[in-house]
Amino acid sequence: MTARLLLIVATLVVLLGGCATFPDAGSRDWRPQAEGEGELGGPPRVAPEEQAPPSSRAPSPQQQGPAAAPQPCVDPDPQVVAACLGPVGAVAVLPQGDRALVAERRTGRVLEVRRNATPQPVATVPVDPAGGLTGLVLSPGYAEDRLLYALSEGRVWRIAPGEAPKPVLEGLPPGGALAVDADGSSLLVATPAGTGPLAGAVLRIDTLGRPAPGNPDRASPVLARGLTAPGGVCVDPAARTTWVTDRTAGRDVLHRVTPGTLGAPAWTWPDRPGVAGCTVLPGAVVVAQSTGKALFVLNPGAEGTFTGDPKPVLEGTYGRIGPVTLAPDGLLWLGTVNRDGGSPGATDDRVVRIQPPTGGGASAI
Repeated sequence: MTARLLLIVATLVVLLGGCATFPDAGSRDWRPQAEGEGELGGPPRVAPEEQAPPSSRAPSPQQQGPAAAPQPCVDPDPQVVAACLGPVGAVAVLPQGDRALVAERRTGRVLEVRRNATPQPVATVPVDPAGGLTGLVLSPGYAEDRLLYALSEGRVWRIAPGEAPKPVLEGLPPGGALAVDADGSSLLVATPAGTGPLAGAVLRIDTLGRPAPGNPDRASPVLARGLTAPGGVCVDPAARTTWVTDRTAGRDVLHRVTPGTLGAPAWTWPDRPGVAGCTVLPGAVVVAQSTGKALFVLNPGAEGTFTGDPKPVLEGTYGRIGPVTLAPDGLLWLGTVNRDGGSPGATDDRVVRIQPPTGGGASAI
């Protein structure tokens, strides 16, 4: 039985050796076929397309070079002294005549401006949205004391060099106008209508805010009453006459100020061109118009009346005009308010220095 078992085993070895083969020695890297791939498992895998280079993007702040310095605002008009300001609330020309202090109505900034120079900050006055900074004058004794007076936030402010503004008179409605009286020692304040004993009036005060001598009531700063929305107050020092512009419900007017209640206006504008600042030339009163975008020149006659046929000048040249004032050298300075309800240009708002127009209405610029 043993010999038979050995015979069977030998037979099996022979049969298996003749029917099977084995691969040659080599790599044994066997891997399962992934489903869906290969010749029978679905479409062959396609190599991904090359990614497009990223689109160009702005460099990061670290990659950018240093920011370019802001360029000064330059107006090509040679008569423009300063440009790119806020709406101009007031202009006070300095004794040199070639420079002035300018009040920005909304910001409360007071800037010294002159041609071909960057405006220099002098002071900042508190402002309120209702009125803003609407008046600025040199002290009657500016040559000695270097003081300024400003009208803003229902107060008259005293501004001394290097000091914060200090109020000398309070309790006023916001808005109005400010000037130096013909006597050269007191201030004139034109206030809008409103509540309180100092509303809708022309006030006359000394530089400490006290009633000036010569008022109808010695204890009151009120010189005259009857204003609605004054835009400017100006003085003829030779004739010792005071004028005030006013916007009423039905018309714009110009009053010659007399103590007590204001009487009939010396001139009226039924079309309401938006009378603003005013100033006095020899033989003429100049009134700025904001909506009318012009200066209006009137020739005063006897008893505060006017003669001739006054016409607007600079009509549309600089847009809406707010303050206007006469410099010691006889030139006119005016400020624009195109950023306050107008159509501002690229360099608005501006301060302009011009030859005064002639009394007949023709411009000499």
